Amino acid sequence: MKKDLTIIIPFLNESENLPILVRELNVFLSDKSLNAEVIFVDDGSVDDSTDVLKKQEFKSFEVKLIKLSRNFGSHAALRAGIKNATGDKICFIYADLQDPLNVIEKMYVEMVNSFDIVWGHRNSTAYGFFEGLFSGIYNSLMKRFVHSGFPKTGFDIVMFNQKVKRELDDNIENNSSIFIQILLMGFKQSSISYDKVKRERGKSKWTLGKKIKLFVDSFVAFSFAPIRFVTTIGILFFVFGIIYALFIVFYQIFVGGLMLGWPTLIFVIMIGFGTTNISLGIIAEYLWRTLDASRKRKVFIIDEIIDLKKESK
Repeated sequence: MKKDLTIIIPFLNESENLPILVRELNVFLSDKSLNAEVIFVDDGSVDDSTDVLKKQEFKSFEVKLIKLSRNFGSHAALRAGIKNATGDKICFIYADLQDPLNVIEKMYVEMVNSFDIVWGHRNSTAYGFFEGLFSGIYNSLMKRFVHSGFPKTGFDIVMFNQKVKRELDDNIENNSSIFIQILLMGFKQSSISYDKVKRERGKSKWTLGKKIKLFVDSFVAFSFAPIRFVTTIGILFFVFGIIYALFIVFYQIFVGGLMLGWPTLIFVIMIGFGTTNISLGIIAEYLWRTLDASRKRKVFIIDEIIDLKKESK
């Protein structure tokens, strides 16, 4: 029987939060007349998260667990969940409990108004200063260089219909952002707002390295801005070099006594080599992603799919 809603929950080492999340899901979905399924995606956990999940009692919804063969990253885990979703509408939520479950209901109600995609925009973030600074810079750059509709506060959750699912299943991208991919589809979209809360248990897996990778992936996969940056810097330094050379020639002819030495030489070398290395790094990012795409390796590998309703009996 086809489901009204599929809730996809990726997790990595969240044994502390999973029992609380399941209890909240039982309460939340028991109050709704939705025929829902929940898909947990284990993105290579090395703790006892899977064992903890199997011991839980699931009441008013169908539930299954997709175990990936290793840690592929949260966006790959979401794609694995989408591939196996059967609901007419599909949404994401996370095991860290920072996004309240009532956001799902708000998005579902908004979807009734013939929208294909509904975003959950954050009114506030539960980040510290540096995380908030990184998020603000990232969101501003995405809005400026990738898509003008990118929200200033960003988004972590979204609900969409089968039309969007088909496009995502047909275009499973590696080294990419699933959120920007959905945003750029151009289907009829709307949004709701909510307040994100602080994580109370466990440690965030959203490390600095993963943030930097998302930052690079978002630009390289969806924007020509880095290549344009290389071209612009090259032109600026070429013009600066011409002006500086003309200055030296005219100064020496009409004034004389110009002292040239190591400071000027080192300045030129450092700026020149620095710019060259930045340019080569950006070009290498594009080349690496081209090579990675040409290999056609799987974005995720499913180890097994477990019916948790049967396991918990």
